[in-house]
Amino acid sequence: MKETRAFLKKIGMPEGDAYNLPTSEKRFSDGAQYRFEVPGIQGPKVMEALLEAIDKYGIALHRITQTKGIMMLTDNEIMEMVRLAKEAQTDLILAIGPRATTDTSASVNTPEGVRMGYRLRGQEQIVRAVEDVKRAASFGCRSFLVYDEGCLWLLNEMRKAGEIPADCHFKVSAHTGHGNPCSAKLLEMIGADSVNPVRDIQLQMLAAMRQAIDIPIDIHTENPKSTGGFIRHYEVPEMIRVAAPIYLKTGGSVAQTHSWDSTTDDARKRAKQVSLVKRMIDNYYPEAIGSEKGSIR
Repeated sequence: MKETRAFLKKIGMPEGDAYNLPTSEKRFSDGAQYRFEVPGIQGPKVMEALLEAIDKYGIALHRITQTKGIMMLTDNEIMEMVRLAKEAQTDLILAIGPRATTDTSASVNTPEGVRMGYRLRGQEQIVRAVEDVKRAASFGCRSFLVYDEGCLWLLNEMRKAGEIPADCHFKVSAHTGHGNPCSAKLLEMIGADSVNPVRDIQLQMLAAMRQAIDIPIDIHTENPKSTGGFIRHYEVPEMIRVAAPIYLKTGGSVAQTHSWDSTTDDARKRAKQVSLVKRMIDNYYPEAIGSEKGSIR
């Protein structure tokens, strides 16, 4: 193993998981260590309820993520969500709609097929995914949740070529199943603007991943029952310290599944979860620097 570790070090990668949990000196462009993200907000009414609840807690929210897919939204719904995001000075991330679970695939619904995650089968689905992005971009959305590495590579090439807006940002979902520094480095190289590793990633793994990449890491502080149901609020201060810059994905435990159709009441419960995580930070890592409202890129 010594030779393998030596080669990893030679190419600028961590030699192994970082059990010493070093403090990350990397930051967002505004100098902050952490930002908040609430996932699973599927439409404008629920988004509006979330924003109202967050304002009552006096917490800055930097990202809102829709997960059911752009193809499940009407034009008016997209435009309204873009408007709400602009007024609230937060980033709206819309999920690319086509995925294996909505395709005609039978294997994806088997125990073995679950390994496909939400990836795309066939080039036609790649084309359709790009159409989803183009449609949302035409209404002003600039941030997208990506589930397929090949699709990410293509979107990055299109971004460079001017085929889609140059200011589009791509967030890689935890459903792609990545959890090591080498995978994270690859995603960064092919266009990821942030990466969400597997939900149960441990602190020493997270610290090593941070050493390998410069883009933000998106971490689930809690999860729906369908993806483990665990709540990691007490770990958040250390997550920030070792993995900054980091997006804290909070409120997932309110849902039963990834694409849970949240109600307005669910939105308020998600806002409460954000306030509970903020309390953990204030109590156990008060010197941690969070982004102010309006810091979205």
